[in-house]
Amino acid sequence: MRVARFRRTRRASAVALISALTLTALAACGTSSSDDGDDSKGNGASDPSAPLDPKTKVTITIDCMPPTAKAAELREWKEDVAEFNKTYPNVTIEGRSTPGQCLEPARFTAMLKAKSQPDVFYTYFTDLDQVLSENGAADISAYVNDKSVPALKDIDPNVLGQLKKDGRLYGLPTSNYTMGLLINRKLFKQAGLDPDSPPRTWDEVRSAAKKIAGLGDGIAGFGEYSAGNTGGWHFTAQLYSRGGNIVDASGKKAAFNDTLGKQVAENLHAMRWEDDSMGKTQLLKWGDLQKQIATDKLGMYLAAPDDIAYMVQQLGAKYENFGMGPIPGGQSTLAGGNNYMIKQGISGDKIKAAIAWLNFKNLTVGKGQFNWERTKADKLPVGVPQPNFWLNESKTKDDAARQANATMPVANFKTFMDNPVPGKAEPPKAQEIYKVLDNVMSGILTNKNADVDKLLATAESQVNQVLANQ
Repeated sequence: MRVARFRRTRRASAVALISALTLTALAACGTSSSDDGDDSKGNGASDPSAPLDPKTKVTITIDCMPPTAKAAELREWKEDVAEFNKTYPNVTIEGRSTPGQCLEPARFTAMLKAKSQPDVFYTYFTDLDQVLSENGAADISAYVNDKSVPALKDIDPNVLGQLKKDGRLYGLPTSNYTMGLLINRKLFKQAGLDPDSPPRTWDEVRSAAKKIAGLGDGIAGFGEYSAGNTGGWHFTAQLYSRGGNIVDASGKKAAFNDTLGKQVAENLHAMRWEDDSMGKTQLLKWGDLQKQIATDKLGMYLAAPDDIAYMVQQLGAKYENFGMGPIPGGQSTLAGGNNYMIKQGISGDKIKAAIAWLNFKNLTVGKGQFNWERTKADKLPVGVPQPNFWLNESKTKDDAARQANATMPVANFKTFMDNPVPGKAEPPKAQEIYKVLDNVMSGILTNKNADVDKLLATAESQVNQVLANQ
C-alpha cells in the first residue's frame, strides 16, 4: 500500500516550505511549471534517446527534498546536487520540501488537478492511474535507455512494470518493498523458538503465537490491523500469501469471497478467540503494532523491512532485537514502492535533466541513495534489505556495500533475503477496497460470534460496487 496512512504515506503537511538549493529563487509552491519561459539551451533535445548534453542550461523543480528537521538527509541531498553539478554545471536543481514528508492525499490530488506539480514529482506505484487520468505525467519511454540510465538492465522488470501503462514508461523507481514476517527475537528465545527460523506456514505462525502469548504479562503472539485501511491492506497480504486474489483477472469483480479468503478469516478468528494469542486490544492501525513489538509486547506481525529502521529511529528500539522471514504461505507477497514521475508538457531538455538527476540520485550503485559508506558516516540506517530492486551485477555490488557498511545485524534478515517470494501489486482502487475489508478484519477480531460468511459476502458486494465505479 502504503495507505493514506502511516509513516510511508503522504503525511499531512501544513504549508509548503520551499527551498532553493542552487542559483534561482523558487516560485511559489502552487506555481505550475510549463515550457513557457524555459531556459533550456543545448544540443540533443530533438533526439529523446540521446542523454542530456552537459552544456545544456536548464532549471528543474523537484519535490520531497528532505526537510530541515532531517539534517543528515538534507545535507546528503545538497552534497548530491553539488556532485551532480560537476557533470552538469548548467542544470539548476530547485528542491521543495514540506514540514511533514512529501504530500498528503488531498493535497496531491489537488496539485494534479491544478497542474501545479513540480517538474519532477514523487508518487507511489499505486498512483499511476490517478496521475494518468489527470494527464499529469510525461511518457518517458523514449528517454530512458542504457545510455541515460546505465544500470537499466539491472532493475527488476517487475518493478519497472509498476510504472508502465500499455507498455509505456511513466516513472523511475526510488525504492520498493515486499512484505515478510517481522519478529521479536527476544520473545522468540523466551518462548523456546528459534529466531533464525521464523514460521514459514500459517499453521506454524499459529503454533508460535500460542507459545509466545503463553509468556503472559500481556504479551501477544501475533498482531494484526483492523482500522484506518490497514486491516484491508493486511487481509490482502495474507490472501496473497495463500495464493488468492482480491479482484479477478478483469479487475472488475471481487475474488476474495472464496475458500482462501475464508481460510484467512477463520484462521485469524481462531487465533483471536480460541487461542487468545492476539491480545485483547484491537482496532489497531499503523503505528500500534510497531509500538507493541518495540516494547517486547508482541512476538510477530506482517511488515515491510523498513519498519525496523522506523522503530529504532523513532521508538528507541534496538536493531538486534528484530528479525525477518518471508511471508508465511509463500505463494506471493504484497509489493509496492515509490517513484518519481516527470510532468507532462515540460521541454525535452527538462525531461533529460530530470532523468539524469534521478539516475544519479536513485539509480546508481555507490552514488546518491546507494552511497552506503556516507549513510553510515551520517549515522543513518544501513542494512535494511530495501530498496531491493537490483538484479545481476548491480545487486552483487550493492549487497556487498550494504553489508560492509551495515549498522545492524544483517544476519537477522537472512531468512527473508534468502527466500524471496514473488511480489504482487496492490489491487485497483486499493484504498477504497481496503476500507471495505477493514470491516471484515474488525468483525473477526472484535466479535467472538462473528459470522465469517456474512462478513465476506457483504464485503464482496461493496467491493463490486467500488469496482463498478472505476
